[in-house]
Amino acid sequence: MPVQSVPETPAALALSPALGLSSVLPVLLAGGRGSRLFELTEAEAKPALPLLVQSGQALRMIDFTMANLMRSGLQRAIVATEYCPKTLQRHLGHRWNAAFPGGLRLRDGADMTQGGYLGTGHAVAANSAEIDALAPDDLLILSGDHVYEMDYGPLIRAHRASDAAITVAVTHVPLAQAQAFGVVDAEATAGSASPIRAFAEKPIRPRASRDQPDQALVSMGVYVADWRWLREVLGKAMARAENGVDFGHDILPAAVATGLAQCWVFPAPRNRATAYWRDVGTLDALRETILDLTGFPPPCALPGPTAGAQTGAGAGRLSSLGSAVVDLLLPSVPRVPPTALLEESVLLPGARPGPGMRLKRVLVAPDTQLPAGLVIGEDPAEDARWFRRTEQGTVLVSAAMLARRAAERRRLVPVQLAPKTDPLKVMAMATGAILGGPAGRSGPPAVIMTRSAAEISAFRVWLKP
Repeated sequence: MPVQSVPETPAALALSPALGLSSVLPVLLAGGRGSRLFELTEAEAKPALPLLVQSGQALRMIDFTMANLMRSGLQRAIVATEYCPKTLQRHLGHRWNAAFPGGLRLRDGADMTQGGYLGTGHAVAANSAEIDALAPDDLLILSGDHVYEMDYGPLIRAHRASDAAITVAVTHVPLAQAQAFGVVDAEATAGSASPIRAFAEKPIRPRASRDQPDQALVSMGVYVADWRWLREVLGKAMARAENGVDFGHDILPAAVATGLAQCWVFPAPRNRATAYWRDVGTLDALRETILDLTGFPPPCALPGPTAGAQTGAGAGRLSSLGSAVVDLLLPSVPRVPPTALLEESVLLPGARPGPGMRLKRVLVAPDTQLPAGLVIGEDPAEDARWFRRTEQGTVLVSAAMLARRAAERRRLVPVQLAPKTDPLKVMAMATGAILGGPAGRSGPPAVIMTRSAAEISAFRVWLKP
């Protein structure tokens, strides 16, 4: 089933009434690696990770935030990049530059300061001269690695209607997951703002939300701040910092302590039953988020083709079969063979399936060719031997992992046994191991796979019927 999308233009997608948005400057923090995504971000920044292919274009993680900016009527931005920035910078210039008539300024940490950016706060401070030249009243500070749909207009309006120096967008997450976030203590009414009573960055024992005991109220990494105030606070923090400056560790706690911070509770967007926001920081979260996005309808708007961006020939497709993602591929890539079975599994763009494979809770890295008959997700120990398996059961498979697996399997030596030959004795001769067992075993020919004595526990003997 094709996904319908409408080309995005600032004029068509401005959702908020006039707010004086020309005095708001978005600063998008997009320099992170995403170390908990392991091999997927070895050579790419996390915001550049491709999730889907739509209308011939790779839909990357950062596109959700860029589309939100356009929908909100914001027409200029600074993007702070750092880790492996080339793909991300190329993508932003190709797909989004023409959509921001006020300028899309890409500022890499290696060019802005010796040693690169040292924290999220430092990324803003290092660009303070350019921010001053653009003369904003407020900064809208965003992360480039979250999946959500938001009109930033109500957030900006709530900030300007208050005496707060900084307003933090917040949402609910399950209490058991809250250790990974900045946790806020405040009243929680969707679409409204309230003072922050306390804030803890990634606490060991997160505080439950006042209105939902099984949930925690957490920062979304989306802030509106008075620039003059923030510039002064960043300057003081930089003067005393030894290991950089971060919003969660330094700026927000200071603002809360002085009574200058408030939170704004993220409401469900129009025509949505619930507010959907995902910090795609782990392999489990990535797989589950992509499965969510391929639902019908998806839980949040997918960024459509942007005006002025070039698209590939043909139309990409998103389709599903039960809970399996079966076509997140470029148009030239074959669909999943009918003999393949996928359950709660995701093929990232460019991954190519093989016939007869069975995958369960698998995340296949981009540009990975899966061999015929591959089975993953049925034997946890075997999966962990060759691939990266999480405690929650997601298995990451990459081309390098498959190549290592194939090389190891080629080291196995087939041995054809004659009738009445004891396979245990042959195994001992091949490996130098001393094995016990019944002598004079008779039976049909067998094939065993021999390796080394150190890996004797890995031997398996197959006897022909």
